[in-house]
Amino acid sequence: MKGSKIGILTGGGDVPGLNSVIKSVVYRATELGRDVVGIRRGWEGLTHMDPSVDIDPKYVWKLSRENTRAIDRTGGTVLHTSRTNPSKMLQAKLPQTYSRETLSRYRFNEGIYDLTPLVLDNLEKLGISTLIAIGGDDTLSYAARLDREGFPVVAIPKTMDNDVQNTEYCIGFSTAITRAKELINRQRTTCGSHERIGVFRIFGRDAGFTALYTGYVTSTRCLIPELTFDVDRVCTLLTEDKRNNPSNYSLVVVSEGATWEGRELQEYGEADAYGHRKKVDIGEALAAEIKRRTGEDTMSSDLTYDLRSGDPDSVDHLTAITFANIALDLVADNVSGRMVGIQDGNYACSEIPKPTAGARQVDLDALYNVDRYRPRYDNKVGKPLLLTTL
Repeated sequence: MKGSKIGILTGGGDVPGLNSVIKSVVYRATELGRDVVGIRRGWEGLTHMDPSVDIDPKYVWKLSRENTRAIDRTGGTVLHTSRTNPSKMLQAKLPQTYSRETLSRYRFNEGIYDLTPLVLDNLEKLGISTLIAIGGDDTLSYAARLDREGFPVVAIPKTMDNDVQNTEYCIGFSTAITRAKELINRQRTTCGSHERIGVFRIFGRDAGFTALYTGYVTSTRCLIPELTFDVDRVCTLLTEDKRNNPSNYSLVVVSEGATWEGRELQEYGEADAYGHRKKVDIGEALAAEIKRRTGEDTMSSDLTYDLRSGDPDSVDHLTAITFANIALDLVADNVSGRMVGIQDGNYACSEIPKPTAGARQVDLDALYNVDRYRPRYDNKVGKPLLLTTL
């Protein structure tokens, strides 16, 4: 490829630790004598930049040690983010900086456009020879597309759901568990004061890792998407927990994608660029159902956005720095089409997950007590630190 610059972008939902990756990439790249170009607003930056200027400041930012020196002290992403999907863009979302005649060449279906040729042109225009894409399933699915097109890409997984295939760990996961534990333990006083059953909604659209590990460290019941649960059984367990608690309260953590037998998973709103619609709040629905069936007072608390806010914990900070440096090892060795991750508890590199791979899910036999709706605490000898499997 023409050019020698390294490009970097963040896509999808933000998580704590992204700025640590960005800073570490920049610092290591300067040691290799390579410049780094930050692409702002995820994939949107490579579809919407103004072609009439050499560098569009709205979407392109030259990164240096000076302007990234302190960014790892905060959460979020200084490059900003979006859920843009260049391969399936609606006509209403097309960039206004290109003529209709130019964009018409990329139409492949009624009202749908594939702007991948435009993305490749813009990468060449910017002199980027390798792109580091940081994201979850959706962002990395398009990274895999660029890899198939022959453009050098290195992927870094991030998501609080921890459900990216080919890795046991994604940046943001540890902070989510740490923060969920703090929030739930803080709200125990309210549940106890009012003698209620507390229902905590947490991230996990397609996989229950976040709820599972939050349940693990808070000793609470947890309900996950991998198993449609029996709501009567849940009510029985929670009322038993409540009676056996001197403070007369009980708690359950529920993934946003979980549902109970006989109830369809309800969604609302317009689908995003990757076909996802928002899910109706399972926490509120379950709290109301528990009260209806048991007569017990309930409290519903949505923890989702609190988990992705603020600075990363030490595990995510450490992992982010290491993932970034492994990615630069690959760049230095002219290796692309790979994703940095964790396998068998060790740092590793693997194939970027294919878009058809779907979410990695909880192994119910190894990690979940399906009768008690709890994490399994037994048989951990020989298992990785984070108690998970590929």
